[in-house]
Amino acid sequence: MKRIHGGKVRDLYQDGDDVLLVASDRVSIYDVVLPTRIPDKGALLTQLSLWWFQHLTDLVPNHVISGTDVPAEFAGRAIRCKPLRMLQVECIARGYLAGLGLREYREHGTVSGVRLPPGLQEGSKLPEPIFTPTTKATEGHDEFMTFDDLVKQEGRETAERLRELTLEVYRKGAEHAAERGLIVSDTKLEFGWDSAGVLTLGDEVLTSDSSRYWPADEWQPGRPQYSFDKQVVRDWATGTGWDKTPPGPELPAEIIDTTRRRYIEVYERITGQTWS
Repeated sequence: MKRIHGGKVRDLYQDGDDVLLVASDRVSIYDVVLPTRIPDKGALLTQLSLWWFQHLTDLVPNHVISGTDVPAEFAGRAIRCKPLRMLQVECIARGYLAGLGLREYREHGTVSGVRLPPGLQEGSKLPEPIFTPTTKATEGHDEFMTFDDLVKQEGRETAERLRELTLEVYRKGAEHAAERGLIVSDTKLEFGWDSAGVLTLGDEVLTSDSSRYWPADEWQPGRPQYSFDKQVVRDWATGTGWDKTPPGPELPAEIIDTTRRRYIEVYERITGQTWS
């Protein structure tokens, strides 16, 4: 088994003809990996991804071979996958205005070139979900792309299929989450080509790291939303006066515990299973 890539949170290993996608307990904010880990984070992300991959098979093929046939040291936090030739684009669907999308809207009235109605606030629900791809930066930050940019990069047929699949996955995920009292504000997907030339969903799907989950009963446009992800870590770190350059600050016990509990709550609400 050979380690072929080390990311901020995930590591990739070659195992024969397969790829092992291993999620760690590391937490990254502002592109900096913090020295403190969140217990169970890697396993929670992996198990939630596996649940979603299984429930989305009617929409799009995925890269999963097995969630259990993995080396013992990676048990619970690794997925055995088909190798994919990944597309160099982050496919993002947005149903609400938040994050970088909010910032661009305030400056230009658009997100990724998509014109939005005037008067929207932070957390506003959009008239309909929109597709807002970004570049997939190996260094620095991802940047918004317009749909025309994506057509130039991948061709019209592929670009249209990526938009269609991304919005379909978002709508199905948001519908299920709504039944569990959750709002999916936005989600990021990654796709690649398998050995047969089939467009395939890879990486992770609808996890707390790739999506913004909000409690529906607390949603109120015009202010920051309570978020079931690492936003609590970002907020705490920003409040310390940290300048967002390495090394990051050590997290206190209460922030570690709060973050872990939020990841667990999303897992349990979405899957209907108790985390143990």
